[in-house]
Amino acid sequence: MVEAGRWWSVLLAPALLLTGALLALAADTCAAAQHAGRRRSLAAVGRRLLEVPRLLTAQPRTLPAADRLLWRLGVLVVPAAAVLSVLVVPFGHHGVADLSVGLVWFNAMEVLTWAGLWLAGWGPNSVFSLVGGYRFVAQGLAYELPLMFALISAATGAQSLRLADIVAAQQGLWFVVWMPVGFLVHLAGVLAFAFLGPFAYPAGRDLAGGVLAEASGVDRLLLQAGRWLWLTAGAAMAVPLFLGGGNGPVLPAWAWSLLKTLAVLGLLVYGLRRVPVVRADRYVELAWVVLLPLTLVQVLAVSLVVLVRQGG
Repeated sequence: MVEAGRWWSVLLAPALLLTGALLALAADTCAAAQHAGRRRSLAAVGRRLLEVPRLLTAQPRTLPAADRLLWRLGVLVVPAAAVLSVLVVPFGHHGVADLSVGLVWFNAMEVLTWAGLWLAGWGPNSVFSLVGGYRFVAQGLAYELPLMFALISAATGAQSLRLADIVAAQQGLWFVVWMPVGFLVHLAGVLAFAFLGPFAYPAGRDLAGGVLAEASGVDRLLLQAGRWLWLTAGAAMAVPLFLGGGNGPVLPAWAWSLLKTLAVLGLLVYGLRRVPVVRADRYVELAWVVLLPLTLVQVLAVSLVVLVRQGG
């Protein structure tokens, strides 16, 4: 049973999301140091976090003929959509909003990031940022359909779009056990809409940073924060969808939700630097030829199981 949270949960959810994003950033900093042959230390993490006050005080870049309104709107949408997405994610037996279409809400906020990132690429009136924005749209065309069917497989298993019902349907057996394809495709989708690791193509170095090429000061901070906030939000959503939510022995439900979220987040961060960047056209081929049929078969298998259970 998931209950709607009190007014203070509206503040707690973004705070927890930000904390998770900072932990993921710290872990990635240590992984980068190890990859470069340097010692992992708190000093390296501290240096990366010092970028925050530097960007807050830096002057935003101005370009000729830039559409500042669309540029600023796109920059704000990316982190804002990540925060809004977690409002429906149950934390233990509580959630900020217990919507009957909570799964649709999460997916809608994720798709909203498409518009935000494309506007952030279009607004500066720069070739590099514009190409980066189009790269994200191309990448989105690749990952979105398999991701949607991965989400649908969980909804079909619970016969509901309400996240509380999806969690309740996993009593005794988590969905990850008999929906492994959906779980893995969801994790790939999280990396894709956070455009990190193997899906950092929209912010590629060959484009001088792509969508980040012309972003400076607060604009750059918001876009970078949005990436890590979305990574954390996607990890948190995996818990009620496939890992039984707060279900678990001994510990309270909120503790299980926290531990499972950190475990998924750690898995995602681990994979950031261990898989090469995938070009959008290559991923389109993989997604539509391999992942989409697999997720369709996954949904079909889940539907047959549900029908058999109802018939029994």
